[in-house]
Amino acid sequence: MKLVIAYIRPERLNAVKQALYAKEVYSLSVTNVLGSGRQKGFTETYRGVEIEVNLLKKVRLEIGVNDDFLDPTIEAINSAAKTGNEGDGVIFVLELAKAMRIRTGEDGIL
Repeated sequence: MKLVIAYIRPERLNAVKQALYAKEVYSLSVTNVLGSGRQKGFTETYRGVEIEVNLLKKVRLEIGVNDDFLDPTIEAINSAAKTGNEGDGVIFVLELAKAMRIRTGEDGIL
């Protein structure tokens, strides 16, 4: 079992969800986050005052998958989130030691 964590642009969320559903990956968690990376932010003027915006809005996806679904999940996220511009995001894959359904106590549910 693996845990896939992806940080993507907020405007690409619907495209990524559709791509995941097409690959039969339906279970995911979505969180709005702020972060900085290679994009480094930008400077804007608000009411005559120059403001440096370092933390940019991103969406964090967390998806627990069986090993069989790992490659299709990564392909779906990569193809749907990619715009070719800096700041498209990043995908992390972690080993998942255990998963348990709370309602039934079922173990290894992914």
